[in-house]
Order: sequence, then C-alpha cells, then structure tokens
Amino acid sequence: MQTKIIDGKKIREAILEETEKAVRALPFVPVFSDVLVGSDPASRQYVRMKEKAAEKIGIKFHRADFPETASREAVVGEIRKLKEVPNICGVIVQLPLPEAFGAYRKEILDAVPPELDVDCLGAVASQKFYQGKSEIGPPAALACLAILDSLAGEFGFGSAGAKKWLSGKKIAVLGQGELVGKPTAALLFFRGLSPTVVHSQTENIEEIIKEADVIISGMGRGKYITGEMIKKNVILLDAGTSESEGGIVGDADTESVLGTAGYLSPVPGGVGPVTVAMLLRNVLKVAQKMAREKYER
Repeated sequence: MQTKIIDGKKIREAILEETEKAVRALPFVPVFSDVLVGSDPASRQYVRMKEKAAEKIGIKFHRADFPETASREAVVGEIRKLKEVPNICGVIVQLPLPEAFGAYRKEILDAVPPELDVDCLGAVASQKFYQGKSEIGPPAALACLAILDSLAGEFGFGSAGAKKWLSGKKIAVLGQGELVGKPTAALLFFRGLSPTVVHSQTENIEEIIKEADVIISGMGRGKYITGEMIKKNVILLDAGTSESEGGIVGDADTESVLGTAGYLSPVPGGVGPVTVAMLLRNVLKVAQKMAREKYER
C-alpha cells in the first residue's frame, strides 16, 4: 500500500470556510491579537500568516509588537490591557519568546486575560481545559483530533463517528509537551479513549510504537521515527518540529516511513495549517459566547 499524505491545507480550508460563515453571522467584528516580542524572522512570519488567515475570514487583527529591549513590566502590563480593546475575542503570545524573556515565560503567558486565552497556555485557561470545563483547547491538539475526524470520514464513519472508529485501535501519543502531547492525550481521554503516552521515562518505548495503530508525535526529535519502528498501515500524525540544515523537519523520517505508514501528516503542510484553523475557531467560540452575553439577554 502506498502511503497517503494527509493534506493539512485542504482540511484547514474546510474548517476556515465553516468558521467564516459563523464569523460573518456575528453581530460584531471579532478582534484577535498575536503578541510578538522581538524580531525573530520566523516568528514574524508565523504572526503574518495568522493575521492573513484571520483577516480572510472576517476577524480583525490587532497588532501588539514589542522590541526585545522592552521591559518585562511593560510587556506584561500591555498584554493585560488588551482586554480593553473593543470586541477583542482572542489573545496569544507568539512562542518562543526571546532568550532574555525566557525566565518570565510563565508570567507573560499568565498575563493573557483567561477569558481571551485562545492558546490555553495561561494557568487559569489551562486548568479549565484539563478539568474538561472549557469550550476551547490548545490549537495543535485540536488540530490532531480534527485530522483524525477527517480520516474517520474517509473510512466511512463520518466525523461524528471518529470515536467509534478509534475505539478498537491502539493509540500512542509520543511526548507530553504542553502544546501537543499532554493536551492531545487529554482530548482523547475526554472522548473515552485510552491512549498510551510515551515520554523519556517510559519503558518498552519501541514496543509501544511498533504495536500502535495510530501514532501522534510531538517530541521535537527530528527524523526519530523510521519505517522499521512502525507497523504496516499505521496512521502517523507528525506534530513535531525541529530545525535541520536550515529547514524544518518532523519527528518522522519521511523517506523511511513512506510505503510502511498508511497515512502520514507531513512537516510542513500537515498539522501546522490545521492548527491555525483551530486557533481561529477558538476565537470564534469566544466571540459567540460574547455575543450571547451582550446581545441575547
């Protein structure tokens, strides 16, 4: 069987089309802000990408850029003030932060008003998510579930039947980082599934990977997963990114797994584009909640 490459851009466009219709139906124009500290070219590119996607579907983008020379107090203070922007429905901090701000990462993320924390990285929003009390979730994790839902449709279950399709499969989540591994495992648990979470202290790692029917990897270990490590026809969602020879690679060694994996989400072009769509869907959900509270009393 030839490996089928998952087209994240196609899935993203379908989600954005649906999100745009809902955004246009709102009684106001929602506003989204991606806070950028410093001038890292890659970070600037990611912010522009999200700005472009937001504006395309009717969400206004609010710029909040800080030079690397800005003080911690200034950055934290201005982030907290973003809740005063009219119709603001989402705030995130572009990561990674410059090295000079590394020690203040938690304080900066916690400065995002919890009700606007569409990355769910601040302490309050994160706790609410893991308690199963949030309408939104970490976008990369939501993206992994959205891709699985899309694949369920290909297997004749329909996206609503994804749980049934996955229930008999062995699912391995590689890594337990706050962006992918930990929240993805939580979302699967919320669906009544029982993934095996693999981390550095896990025993029999290779055996778990080999037996898995579905692998979701967010380790950030470039080209770690090879064709010899996986079972035939495994569904491999690669959500890990690492720098290699001036470019970005995923956790899977693409050339090695082709022909063995049944489905593969590539890096780039797989989970990444869908993550942007799920982020903007989070913004929409905050906007819908605001609309209910302000206009439907």
